[in-house]
Amino acid sequence: MSLSHDALKNAFSTTALFEDKSWRLAPEAWPLTTSQVAELREIGAACLEYHRALETLHTRSVAGKNLLRNKPLLAPWASEYLDRGKPEALITHARDPRNRGAVPAVLRPDLLLTDDGWAMTELDSVPGGIGLTAFLNRLYANEGEVLGGGDAMINGFYAAVALLRGDMRNPLIAIVVSDEAATYRPEMEWLAEQLQRQGRRVFCLGPDEIFPLGSALCFDVEGNPEKIDIIYRFFELWDLERIPTAHYIFEAWDSGEVVITPPMRAFQEEKLGLALFHHHLLQDFWAEQLSGQALARLRSLIPASWVVDPAPLPPGATLVGPQVGGRALTDWRGLAEASKKERELILKISGYHETAWGARSVAYGADCSREEWRGAVDLAVQDAPQNLHLLQSYQKPRRATHALYPVSGAPAAPEAGRLRLCPYYFVRGDHTELSGALATFCPPDKKIIHGMQDAALLPCTIRADTARSDPPTGSG
Repeated sequence: MSLSHDALKNAFSTTALFEDKSWRLAPEAWPLTTSQVAELREIGAACLEYHRALETLHTRSVAGKNLLRNKPLLAPWASEYLDRGKPEALITHARDPRNRGAVPAVLRPDLLLTDDGWAMTELDSVPGGIGLTAFLNRLYANEGEVLGGGDAMINGFYAAVALLRGDMRNPLIAIVVSDEAATYRPEMEWLAEQLQRQGRRVFCLGPDEIFPLGSALCFDVEGNPEKIDIIYRFFELWDLERIPTAHYIFEAWDSGEVVITPPMRAFQEEKLGLALFHHHLLQDFWAEQLSGQALARLRSLIPASWVVDPAPLPPGATLVGPQVGGRALTDWRGLAEASKKERELILKISGYHETAWGARSVAYGADCSREEWRGAVDLAVQDAPQNLHLLQSYQKPRRATHALYPVSGAPAAPEAGRLRLCPYYFVRGDHTELSGALATFCPPDKKIIHGMQDAALLPCTIRADTARSDPPTGSG
């Protein structure tokens, strides 16, 4: 059953969830085959294994320990990369033994559908879109078997977060949204409201609504303080200095009064971890830490990636990275001389910076003028002492088609575009639960896919595999 244009407009206009937001509307959700959904589940398991291995890499690198069981391999530079530019107090907190084994409760990779299958450009552990995807899953529920139907997003979120205080029957969970992330507050308020209707004690708060009471953290409910058991942190770690109550959060965690997820461990949020996965000196480490299935999956998913580190090289040495003019680079500034064909590269800041989210720092070399590309390269080199940049091979999304309503509201018609898929995984122990996926379908001329007015934001439905040899590309 397809949704009418009027039904969609009415659904979006009657909730504050979509205030000041607009995008293209579609009568049907994005179709995924059963084999693609099985593949997505494998990707979720691989992402969790990656996070656990990254923690091992960081921990052993900090301690100066051998990375391998029976073979010498020291890599102190790995933790130096991951910790670079962070405040000392945050580094100390991340290394606290009480944080050992802590991983984000929600994982969301950004997957592009290419001619060669899925390509993972990022792995987000503070993802937006949880409430949005849950709402869309409900909206399209009668269309077919929705991925994440039966409120799997809402219930999966709660189960993963509440599990962090497994000793409590109904812990009080505060979803804390900073001013910087205020555009996501309506969907988090909606999510909290849905859980409250189930009798769950979940509240969406601003950082200024939290106050200390002894060693505990509280917020006011009709003049009475309510103790917070778990904080779901919906703010980036670089934003901590703008949060006046941040020190209370650290103090309450230190006293054991509150659990925080995602953990305040900045190394888990650095994009350059994907470059470390491909680093030639660390291949034996990843092979030892990951299962064979996860290793193969991640190698097929993660594009070739490099850390832009302008450290001086000895004479005659070359960089491990892309070539320019058929020659290996000896200085990252040489990227500025790359031809347009050689600039099929993405350059972006790794993390811990206000431009590290929402595609703000992303430069696509082949879509830049030479001057713009040179400026991006120069900035990456200049910023390296504080903020490292990641260089990735550009993965071009394949063209697909999907029926969309024209802005005028005329009957839906097939349109061409390119797809980014964001599956949501909720972590419960050593297991990830695929509970929904948000499809962003952009016009084919958009080189970098993200939410925009010209895009359609869609949930996904599951359809049986067909005899086609290529993956489905949407309804036409």
